[in-house]
Amino acid sequence: MKRILVACGNGIATSTVVASKIRDYASQNGVAVETNQCKLMEVTSKADQYDLLVTTGQFTGGEVSIPTIGALSLLTGIGEESTLSAILQALQQ
Repeated sequence: MKRILVACGNGIATSTVVASKIRDYASQNGVAVETNQCKLMEVTSKADQYDLLVTTGQFTGGEVSIPTIGALSLLTGIGEESTLSAILQALQQ
């Protein structure tokens, strides 16, 4: 099972929407995932426990050693399929 950290400004609203879309898409494509949410400012202290970081805001909190994907498109709907495909591809590596 792949672990995904979803980060937004407050770790509540937008990350909940994004995490749900990621879980649904992964499930539809046969990939088992676990998502957890956090504030952007918490990312550097938590990222090493995950396989992928997905953010809804600009992440400037420092370097992390896992792949990072910006997912604002999962909120706007513009480019959503491309972002979901990129997330799935990152999980399959």
